[in-house]
Amino acid sequence: MVNARSLKEAMENISALMDKYRDYLVELDAQNGDGDLGISMSVGYHAVSEYLRQTDETDLGKLFMKCALAFNEAAPSSLGTITAFGMMGMAKMLKGKQEASLPELAEAMAAGIAAIMEKAKSKPGEKTILDALYPAVTVLKESADKDAKTAFTAASQAAAVGAESTRKMQSVHGRGSYYGEKSLGVLDGGAVVGKLIFEGIAQYCS
Repeated sequence: MVNARSLKEAMENISALMDKYRDYLVELDAQNGDGDLGISMSVGYHAVSEYLRQTDETDLGKLFMKCALAFNEAAPSSLGTITAFGMMGMAKMLKGKQEASLPELAEAMAAGIAAIMEKAKSKPGEKTILDALYPAVTVLKESADKDAKTAFTAASQAAAVGAESTRKMQSVHGRGSYYGEKSLGVLDGGAVVGKLIFEGIAQYCS
């Protein structure tokens, strides 16, 4: 069951991981991008956590919408915008709910991914954050009848496998696409961010 309190605590976990791996994400992004990924993700999740600490709002839909706006304002980057798209997609599904069950949360996450795919015109297999998020949410939906710890542990493992798979992919979006075959053999920073998101939630559930 997710509510305003659990959302705040899970986001704080994710924010802490983005801080921990900030330099690593910068290093990854510098190989195929502009090198700001770790900074933008750290700043973005800090902004989200700060908003959640200060607000009395309990409507999950409104919370995710405000989180999206806070993130995009603090980290106006390509992945920052994509993250906001995902949060907005979740917001629509959770509108009016003060609590959401695990199946409802899984469906909301799936809606967030659908929003990213539509707005960013991307799909799994193109060396992006979707390569971690899509398999993770697929597993989460399949495990939604289990307890949260079991479900998110399985989803986190799927995200890690998905992120690792990007080594074998060629970039087709953003600055990474300019590198062509040179992007092969390199992990996608966005996919690593996706892995860290599910790692943070799994840690919270444990």
